[in-house]
Amino acid sequence: MSDPLSRITNGSLARREFLISAAAVGAGMSFAAPEAPGGEASLPQKFKENAQLHIAPRYHRWHVDPGVDWIETNTAHATLDWTIPLEQAALVLVDVWDHHYLKDAEARAESIINERFVPLLAECRKAGLTIIHAPSPPHAERHANWIGNSKPPRRPATADDWPPPAFRSKSGPFAPYRRPEEPREAELALLRSQLQIHPQVMPVGNEPVVATGDELHEVCRSAGILFLFFAGFNTNACILVRDYGTLAMSGRGYEVILLRDCTTGMESRDSQPTLAQTNGAILFLEMFGQYTMTSEELRAGLPL
Repeated sequence: MSDPLSRITNGSLARREFLISAAAVGAGMSFAAPEAPGGEASLPQKFKENAQLHIAPRYHRWHVDPGVDWIETNTAHATLDWTIPLEQAALVLVDVWDHHYLKDAEARAESIINERFVPLLAECRKAGLTIIHAPSPPHAERHANWIGNSKPPRRPATADDWPPPAFRSKSGPFAPYRRPEEPREAELALLRSQLQIHPQVMPVGNEPVVATGDELHEVCRSAGILFLFFAGFNTNACILVRDYGTLAMSGRGYEVILLRDCTTGMESRDSQPTLAQTNGAILFLEMFGQYTMTSEELRAGLPL
């Protein structure tokens, strides 16, 4: 069987299929689907009658027009013209924390939250767009709005017997392959344990909080949601690879649109001056089956 990359090169594999075949989509854990009392995930029903959302999602067009040389520098972005029933869309807020151990990443996120998230959330709530909060599982499960509060404890994921447990834990004969322990790991663990949802982005009313991709899927299935707008942090980490992140939810069949001005990534010494990791993650999504737009464009497309 040919590999996915050669198949897409030969034009026989769609962008979405390539992404599902070739990309890791998170932890891969499977849990029983959660339900709210009465058998369905609970969401506020506040949509205006026949309310529509008008957007122009952007993607990277691999193709070129007839007569144009088929080379990378001739490919470019393109946009579509979509009208979506408002009740079929939701804004998913991923890991919007009140602090970060990398201070420059924290400063960028803080600026985005105050300048972009605040007006976006106000207008989305006014229009009746569903908002779903997706912090990491330990923090989601502490929140009063966590949809699993009325459920029995989740069953732990069962691991396959290959690779061997010792290889997974890099113990025993595989210990030489373990990454070295960092001298400030305990400090970092403490900082992570103190994370909270950012005060500007706290759930309002009964906005649901989810801990897993299964929970996000159940909320969407119960409410008939098909289009997911993503915002949050970090672009090249949780936004991509959480099991409730963009790749996993796209793999489940949802249309995924990242708000590219409502995210930033974790950069390195080399990438930080140009935010190359952030921009690369955005382009990756645009190239392989997802879309992006700005928060201002989303706000402009909301029904009055």
